[in-house]
Amino acid sequence: MAGKPKTILVACGTGIATSTVVANLVEEALRDRGFNIHVKQCKVAEVQAHLDGVDLIVTTTQLSGNFGVPIIKTLAFLTGIGKEDALKQIIDALNTAKV
Repeated sequence: MAGKPKTILVACGTGIATSTVVANLVEEALRDRGFNIHVKQCKVAEVQAHLDGVDLIVTTTQLSGNFGVPIIKTLAFLTGIGKEDALKQIIDALNTAKV
């Protein structure tokens, strides 16, 4: 998928270990499928400050509010359970994201 990279913000409770694992796995899976992707990570409490240019938020914990982009809450990249379904949700959201 050529063109402007899509940006995913990965947010977890602390913004350190969990989001790093999820960010790396999401980025690898999407690059393997031909996506031009940029992944950022942060704490859930910092999401608002990191929204600039973000096409999608992937979170491992509850995130309340309307941030103007799709939000996918999943633990699938940590547990391995439902990973393909979560990846499909991410791809669908990126395919419908504003260019």
